[in-house]
Amino acid sequence: MSSKIRVGAVNYLNTKPLIENLSAFAENVELSLEVPSKLADQLHQGELDVALIPVIEFFRSGTYSMVPDIAIASRGPVLSVTLFSRVPWKEIRSVAMDEGSRTSAALTQILLRTRYQVEAEIRPLPLDADPEETATDAVLLIGDRAMRACLPGFAFAYDLGQEWFDWTGLPFVYAVWAVRAGVDLAGVDRALLEAKQHGVARAGIIAQREAPLLELDAGFCRRYLSNILSFDLGPRERAGLNRFYSLACDLGLAPEGVNCDEYHPANLVESR
Repeated sequence: MSSKIRVGAVNYLNTKPLIENLSAFAENVELSLEVPSKLADQLHQGELDVALIPVIEFFRSGTYSMVPDIAIASRGPVLSVTLFSRVPWKEIRSVAMDEGSRTSAALTQILLRTRYQVEAEIRPLPLDADPEETATDAVLLIGDRAMRACLPGFAFAYDLGQEWFDWTGLPFVYAVWAVRAGVDLAGVDRALLEAKQHGVARAGIIAQREAPLLELDAGFCRRYLSNILSFDLGPRERAGLNRFYSLACDLGLAPEGVNCDEYHPANLVESR
């Protein structure tokens, strides 16, 4: 194994508290930033050792373990996962999905097909595309792009975190730190937890620093990090995670029989 543990994270505001000063807690870290879908591919291809990936990709792999007690979740509105629509849910017949999204894309399909009994055509929305120009009934945007978007041509803006909570009464987990089978994190798992605790405590500082870069209001960013998001993976979050997994299996969006095991160095089964 190389001396550096290759860590991949999402380059969105919602990730910043989880990687704040990460190198100060673990010198053996090589950190790279990407969109969620790209991170999932890199972890699958063995280009990363641990990555903050969409939970749907954790399920689809079936071989990863997750670092305990850390997630990106919401217990109601999330603000950064929005389905903009020209028509109400039950009238949606086509959706353009942000190419950076996989968990939110799966959640959109679950809400359409299971909650609202709607079959809609799914199309990709390139990361550099103007969502206002799409001809679809609805457009799914995630991350910083969703928080900046207004899309006045769309009559409805559905917050998918709120939609999930209203339906299930459970938190929704968007991403977890996933570890490839056989990888020894050499203490980086502890460093990730320490970085989370450090970053959550510095939410105001992070918001003030990042807001101008995103062209967002610093107060809005502070409330987003401190009051909207949850970075814990407790019993309620796990219940929401299991419910999402079950619903994804029902629609063939994830394979059955996946265990949401936590990472333990003693459970290594192979070497890289």
